[in-house]
Amino acid sequence: QVQLVESGGGLAQAGGSLRLSCAASERTFSSYAMGWFRQAPGKEREFVAAISWSGYSLADSVKGRFTISRDNAKNTVYLQMNSLKPEDTAVYYCAASKLGSIWHESERYDYWGQGTQVTVSS
Repeated sequence: QVQLVESGGGLAQAGGSLRLSCAASERTFSSYAMGWFRQAPGKEREFVAAISWSGYSLADSVKGRFTISRDNAKNTVYLQMNSLKPEDTAVYYCAASKLGSIWHESERYDYWGQGTQVTVSS
């Protein structure tokens, strides 16, 4: 069982930045694909970013503003969020996929963190 713990959420002003971190308990972390999803009130959970050993993918809505990276030595994946907009307000979830490839579908992920709130004020 992989445990994922997110941190770094909070309140930011529009145009500001936040960096989310997700620490994994699994020592074979490097073999997992890692993803970030978000869910705003009244909306479905949506893909934000994912990273695997072969590359990464970003949702169109965050391209040019967000970056995803990972540090396998620290079993941690990061989501750097710049130029934040009020519409980025959501609970952000970290997820891990045993399949190892980049997936946009939440069903492909096996483990989930508890989520961290990001609120962007205008």
